[in-house]
Amino acid sequence: MALDQETLNQFVDSVRRYVRDRLMPLEMQVAEEDRIPEDVIDEMKEMGLFGISIPSEFGGLGLSMSEEAAIIQEMGYTSPVFRSMFGTNVGIGSQGIVMDGTPEQKAKYLPKLATGELIGSFALTEPDAGSDAGSVTTSARRDGDFYVINGSKRFITNAPRAGVFTVMARTGTREEGGRGVSAFLVDAKLPGISLGKPDKKMGQKGAHTCDVVFENVRVPADALIGGKEGQGFKTAMKVLDRGRLHISALSVGTAKRLIDESVSYATERKQFGTEIANFQLVQAMLADSQTEYFAGKSMVEAAARSFDAGEPVSMNAASCKLFCTEMVGRVADRAVQIHGGSGYISEYCVERFFRDVRLFRLYEGTSQIQQLVIAKQMIRNAQNRGN
Repeated sequence: MALDQETLNQFVDSVRRYVRDRLMPLEMQVAEEDRIPEDVIDEMKEMGLFGISIPSEFGGLGLSMSEEAAIIQEMGYTSPVFRSMFGTNVGIGSQGIVMDGTPEQKAKYLPKLATGELIGSFALTEPDAGSDAGSVTTSARRDGDFYVINGSKRFITNAPRAGVFTVMARTGTREEGGRGVSAFLVDAKLPGISLGKPDKKMGQKGAHTCDVVFENVRVPADALIGGKEGQGFKTAMKVLDRGRLHISALSVGTAKRLIDESVSYATERKQFGTEIANFQLVQAMLADSQTEYFAGKSMVEAAARSFDAGEPVSMNAASCKLFCTEMVGRVADRAVQIHGGSGYISEYCVERFFRDVRLFRLYEGTSQIQQLVIAKQMIRNAQNRGN
């Protein structure tokens, strides 16, 4: 269900104001304290941000992909950590249930995920399985009315706050690869679940990840997403299409912030008796960043419209993720360059953003994985035309 244009515009405006008036002034504090204030998390819940992608019949806002992209571009204008707090509920933490869950699973989890009362977390990556999602070794063995889960997951976003994990675990043989992987909804309070110490990361302070270890965790059989074994890998891939467009929109929003910071600095800073914005080599960096930002924005919005129309978007979603996350890295690099020595000092936000955006090229599939997804689809398309 899409919102009418006026309601959407009002929501986008309110998020834009909230980002600028409330969140941007807190960026330095959150980075230094490595935590988002609880009252800010409550405000984001109140605004409905935890449920933007969850259907309205379950208490969410039920935004289309295009509408979600518009909101996430606004959220990209501030530190990515704020978006990360509700991002798992919007994306990988809820969409497996939305797309493939049973009616009972949807009724049990989605209303609480929509309000943020429950934080969802996606447990796919392992010490030896990340980009190769089909090589998951965490096992789920059927035992009467239960499955017994054993294994460990790595770099799990929001794990310290999670109330429910979507866990990818192997119900089939290792030889079956992705076909032997199933998805389970595992309540975080179950006996046998333990968390590793919080990861110390290059950037994104305030967004917490850690290992999650499952030792003989007994999960009711009705926790199997969709009630069918062997569908987990397919569920994960479907969820990632939307997630990749989401991260692309985030990258576009962050690029806009970096460009605005660069223009602002270049028009104030003086060298050789004039503002550095008057130097053509600085203008070239600004122009390149603006052009790439516009290209990324156009790509995301076009792919989001295709997603909403029900068209196959895996290749274009991967293209967006590849281009936009690499693009924002280049924009951040130019922003530091334009700021000169000041860009290397934490007093200016471009230093922090330079570190923060580096993650975008890694999660929800590395740039190299996107290249493979795109190329394989191109080859498949060519073979299909030849048949």
